[in-house]
Amino acid sequence: MNKKDIILAGVGGQGILSIAATIGYAAVQSGLYLKQAEVHGMSQRGGDVQSHLRISEKEIASDLIPEGKADMIISVEPMESLRYLPFLNPEGWLITNSKPFINIPNYPEEESVVQEIKKISNHVILDAETIAKDLGSAKVANMVILGAAIPFLGLDFGKFEDAIKFIFGKKGEDLVNININALKAGWKITNDKIKSRG
Repeated sequence: MNKKDIILAGVGGQGILSIAATIGYAAVQSGLYLKQAEVHGMSQRGGDVQSHLRISEKEIASDLIPEGKADMIISVEPMESLRYLPFLNPEGWLITNSKPFINIPNYPEEESVVQEIKKISNHVILDAETIAKDLGSAKVANMVILGAAIPFLGLDFGKFEDAIKFIFGKKGEDLVNININALKAGWKITNDKIKSRG
């Protein structure tokens, strides 16, 4: 892995900071350099939130990703994923939740948002909320999305498990386990998609 430039997107209260912290811990534990721009936007519940995360084997000069240069957009909200498409490079991957967080009165029809996402050749779209609820908590939807992104991050899955244990360990074993199970569920969906593409 030479470098990965990642845009994280969603709305306040969806766990963007936890995704950033988990990737960051996994990257540092893998001996990589890391730069993260401050989370921009209205971080209170319902406001749009985005952050730039850069991982590299070499030192990183800037914490901001230029337009057209992101290797990946990881989004917990589908319309927010579309907002940052100008940053994605032509070979980049879009990983997003399919279920909207309707925080504005003129939010588009869910199906039209999904159809726009499907126009991106490299995309993984999944109903992270339903998967998370089936695991026992809708709150781990963010980790389902992160799990779906892991195959493209070039980092060992075990480093993410270590990150979960470090970040959530003080809150109890049950919380650690459900977050790891959420990661595994998302990871499996992407691996199955990769296999089906041949």
